[in-house]
Amino acid sequence: MRRKTKEVKINNCIIGGDHPVAIQSMLNTITTDTEASCRQIDELLSAGCDIIRFAVPDIKSAEAVYEYKNRFPLVPFVADIHFDHRIALKCIEAGIDKIRINPGNIGSEEGVAAVAAAAKSKNVPIRIGVNGGSLEKHILDKYGSPTAEALAESAFYHASLLNKYDFDNIVISVKSSDIKTMIQANRIISEKCEYPLHLGVTEAGTRSQGTVKNAVGIGSLLCDGIGDTIRVSLTDDPVNEVKAAKELLEALDMSDELISVVSCPTCGRTQIDLIKLCDEFEKIKANLHPSRKIRVALMGCVVNGPGEARGCDIGIAGGKNEALLFKNGEPLYKVQYDKILQTLKEEINKL
Repeated sequence: MRRKTKEVKINNCIIGGDHPVAIQSMLNTITTDTEASCRQIDELLSAGCDIIRFAVPDIKSAEAVYEYKNRFPLVPFVADIHFDHRIALKCIEAGIDKIRINPGNIGSEEGVAAVAAAAKSKNVPIRIGVNGGSLEKHILDKYGSPTAEALAESAFYHASLLNKYDFDNIVISVKSSDIKTMIQANRIISEKCEYPLHLGVTEAGTRSQGTVKNAVGIGSLLCDGIGDTIRVSLTDDPVNEVKAAKELLEALDMSDELISVVSCPTCGRTQIDLIKLCDEFEKIKANLHPSRKIRVALMGCVVNGPGEARGCDIGIAGGKNEALLFKNGEPLYKVQYDKILQTLKEEINKL
């Protein structure tokens, strides 16, 4: 069962409650280079990104928020801010949809109070971001290392600073490069509050390694019903973060994609080029329009065909240069190899 959380509105995107898990990524362009950044924003939106974050290290970068909001008024933007509360105030003034700060490191209590008041007046949520490298000295001294308990306590400490100034429009994000620590910290937090949680494994690595780490960390929590937004952090093109996140949600049947695919790994019984067939089907999948969500099976032989894929709506099981088409586990007719994709397209569009 999905964890029940408070709803938080970020421009036209609502997270928490019963809303779908939102996909987030972060620009790796220079924020003041608005042309390059806008190109990347377009790419991320086309890939299916729901929320876009960018670094705001100084006032000049904060002023660029005006341009982004002018060009993309409906896109939920998050400003990533450290150390200087004046930058947060400038971003709020410029129309940012959400800010990411740690209240304990943006200056004096007066600064925290000013940011809380400004954000509340504009209904701008604040995401508290905690990771193992940014723990407060008193918490680190208490636990001796960035344990799951230490990360959770840090998150609640920062939330209390905002609560002190009557601010509760909060999202919490606790990340670690250690997957088990990240999982446990989020489990602790989920039991003690109703704030929406943003999930991610920080410093996860390159596309291959990072995708696996994030799948384990984020996937484990989503299976527990924990998590309202996710970012698959990769040392790669941010577009690939979005693609990996969509694949992760699809694997957990939490995606809005209409078509999910089941395919076998192939073996010596396979007599068709199933790997090529699966690759080609992935390319055409977006252009297929069934009337509901369906599962499509692409299986290498009749041994693992209609039987193992009985739960799929439609599929094929390979033979020698041909395949058996089946629906709901029941065989229909055979199709020559070069007609498989076209036949699947026609049958899927009937569903």
